[in-house]
Amino acid sequence: MLNRRALRVKIMQSLFAYAQCKEADYQLGLEELDTRFQPDLTSMEVQDRESLSNLRKESKAQFNLRFKNSKTPDHAHPDVNSSVEKALKNYEGRVRKDLLFFKQNLVIEVERINELYYSVLGLLTAFSDCARADAKVNHKNLIENPLIKALASHDDLNRSLSRTTFGWSEKMNQVRGWFKDTIKADQDYINFISLESPTQEDNKTIINHIVRKLILGSDSISDFYQEHDIRWAEDKEIIKGLVNRTLKSFDGTTMTLQKLTLDWEDDRDFMEKLFSGTVNLNHEHHALIAKNTKNWEVERLPLTDRIILEMAIAEMTLFPSIPVKVTINEYIELAKQYSTPKSRQFINGILDVIARELKASGEMKKSGRGLIDNK
Repeated sequence: MLNRRALRVKIMQSLFAYAQCKEADYQLGLEELDTRFQPDLTSMEVQDRESLSNLRKESKAQFNLRFKNSKTPDHAHPDVNSSVEKALKNYEGRVRKDLLFFKQNLVIEVERINELYYSVLGLLTAFSDCARADAKVNHKNLIENPLIKALASHDDLNRSLSRTTFGWSEKMNQVRGWFKDTIKADQDYINFISLESPTQEDNKTIINHIVRKLILGSDSISDFYQEHDIRWAEDKEIIKGLVNRTLKSFDGTTMTLQKLTLDWEDDRDFMEKLFSGTVNLNHEHHALIAKNTKNWEVERLPLTDRIILEMAIAEMTLFPSIPVKVTINEYIELAKQYSTPKSRQFINGILDVIARELKASGEMKKSGRGLIDNK
């Protein structure tokens, strides 16, 4: 099941990608100005290359100044002003487009985990279809496996697969290749189909083995998922847990599909609110980070650390029901897993100080469960 820590990871990754896109958009603005003041090689008139070179340098300098401070006075040269104004407008347009994409894609990425989960279950029944069509080997034990039968007849699973891009009916050539090269060649599978009368435990064991070792563990099948999910390395563990609980729910006849979260509407609201709150963190909060990072400017912090600090502040101030200690511990874990070796202690110390300052200023107000351990 997808927990709040996994959601925070998804948000952090989206914010990191968004920050990188903003930097790329900024560089595109500079390149736009560089192109604007290049000599016109098609012109019959003599080009003043020195003048154009100066205008390129001055337009980039003006762009940097305007980027940091919109109230920067105009440049003396009108072409510089108009070019910089256009470059800034184009930059802002690209950033808005990127922001909308990452905000929408954040939810889509999480919902996509469900599709991947259904596809793994569907792949088990697709392998059974391959076994049924193989006249050279007796795959009766797989075809008659009660867990496979329960999946094949599961109406909700079949409906879900029909609505996703991960149904296998259009990819059976690839499935047959996996069945031949991965499933049939596996020694545990060979031993299973040779059993005269598999027990219930045998049936469960082989399905778990196929999922864990052959579908989620083999290079060829895992590579397929990696191509379709850039977060596969992390999502795979979530999917493994969902599939495992599904198989455990088998009562001899039916299985229960698992929910991605206990309350998806609430979790989606958490994601959207935390993402937007971090993106729109105000100047005072950025200044609070800068003040407590030993005079480092916020822009000079490692990007991952900066995002972690910004997310933590947004969470502390926007979610009254989340205890401060929970927030701090969660972001320490993110730093431990995704940032530099020294980041864990750095994040811990900074957030502890920032939390006290936010509480003292009245910006952080907790209620209900959020009051736990906030002393």
